[in-house]
Amino acid sequence: MKLKYVIISAALLSTLLAGCAKELEKSPTDKFDGANFWTSESNTLLALTGVYRGNLKFNGTEVVPSDWWSYAGLLFMEFSTDNAYDRRGENSSYNKLSNGTLTANIDILKSYWSVSYAKIARANYFLENVEKVQINEATKKRFIAEVRFLRAVQYFYMAQFWGSVPLVKRTLTPDEANNVLKAPKAEIVQFVADEFNAAVPDLPRHRDVPPAERGRVSKQTVLAFLGRLHLAEGKYREAADAYKTIIDFGDNIIDPDYAGLFQTSNENSNEIIFSVQYIDNLAAVAMNQHFFPAVAGGWHIFCPLGSIVENYEFSDGTPFSYNDPRYDPQDVGKGRDPRLRYSVIYNGDTFKNLRYITHPDSSNSPDQLGAGKQTTQTGYGLKKICDESASTNLLNYGGNTPVIRYAEVLLSYLEAKLESGQAIDQALLDATINQVRGRASVNLPKVTETAPAALRTVLRRERRSELAFEGIRYWDLIRWKEATTTLNGDFYGAPFPNAVKTRKKGNITDPYKRWYVTSKAFRPADYTWPIPQSEINVNPNLAK
Repeated sequence: MKLKYVIISAALLSTLLAGCAKELEKSPTDKFDGANFWTSESNTLLALTGVYRGNLKFNGTEVVPSDWWSYAGLLFMEFSTDNAYDRRGENSSYNKLSNGTLTANIDILKSYWSVSYAKIARANYFLENVEKVQINEATKKRFIAEVRFLRAVQYFYMAQFWGSVPLVKRTLTPDEANNVLKAPKAEIVQFVADEFNAAVPDLPRHRDVPPAERGRVSKQTVLAFLGRLHLAEGKYREAADAYKTIIDFGDNIIDPDYAGLFQTSNENSNEIIFSVQYIDNLAAVAMNQHFFPAVAGGWHIFCPLGSIVENYEFSDGTPFSYNDPRYDPQDVGKGRDPRLRYSVIYNGDTFKNLRYITHPDSSNSPDQLGAGKQTTQTGYGLKKICDESASTNLLNYGGNTPVIRYAEVLLSYLEAKLESGQAIDQALLDATINQVRGRASVNLPKVTETAPAALRTVLRRERRSELAFEGIRYWDLIRWKEATTTLNGDFYGAPFPNAVKTRKKGNITDPYKRWYVTSKAFRPADYTWPIPQSEINVNPNLAK
């Protein structure tokens, strides 16, 4: 199903949807005829594939999002946070989400908006026609549940970032579409919750999805997003219930191999609840071209910030400090949480058996900090998600993109319990956060803190380290209402204490000799994205 779900007929869906807008030949020979299409399970499966695929871009670079789950749609969101910086500079649209220059005209807003409603239109068309086909009732119910989820999840994201948006549940005429009104956020949220709950009973459990069908939605996928929705809305008991259902199923695990979760060798681990599936050369993406360091032929667009490196604890579980005698500026990963080395490459590391040199005083290194716009802008590079075993062209990588992992479920369950006011005991810590920290390849000491305020700090630090660079940090800061404090001020990269070449902000000398990268100025108004101006120009009702 991985092959079918990603490769089959990109033209199919656009053809079907085009049939909604205008009448074509009665029996075209080069396209599916919408009037005669809904006749078999195989055709219905093709249509379902089209809803999954949506506008996902394959076999080429992606500059703006083609989906909430494409690598530009999901992973590039890290650039708007304290985790990473977009090498393309201050004019990057992702940087503008948090640097005080967010407006209705930035291109990624238009992209997220348009791809959401394109997928919603596909889903509506599917739901309006699927009853025509005569197939096994359980199979049909599963198809319908999948599409209801895929439609609802678009509204989940839009509600999180825009709040009030048009709630479109049927195919619209062009005139209707150009005059549609926004629904209140509360109505959107309730619709999403209702659709998620309705989808769960007709979907298989994770354990019952055969390997050939990985990439399709399971009960756990929907419940994990339901948990996210309730967390964001402050409905902590409901969130805990959703996550506890996943835990009680017992289908998922904390994989002992953390690094392997982001490589093709272990990309379908039972820790991965849902991921976008790709195939080398056939239905591939250009992540490696964008993410690999220059020494390995990449464009080094993804530059981790010093702030995330500083978030990783020492190996004994104590918070990092530059004043701690264990800190080694020549080897920032020494004596630290092992996930730092699995996630970030730094000066002196090797990548694909090549030396990664970023020191600003180095010479003849394509990754030298400060040497130009095509190199790291922080002194750090991305290791997590970058598959060093990949042998294909950098533009045609087939590794999957994780969207939901079981580790997130466990950490979110603990958060829901904590924020609901429930007393936390060691048994709950051991069943959640300590499972995540205790995986064989990480093996950090157990958390024993149970006081709410102190545990909240520990849990949020753990969540940031565990889920770094997976596209969830921005959403966390938004829902916690921490962006106005966390995403304000100056941000630095790697420390180079004895460097001759430095980069400072004006006359400010950093006490740790870190490389100055950027400044952020997230405003209270930035918690809600503006409706794209191009959409308001077409439909002024959206400005109301």
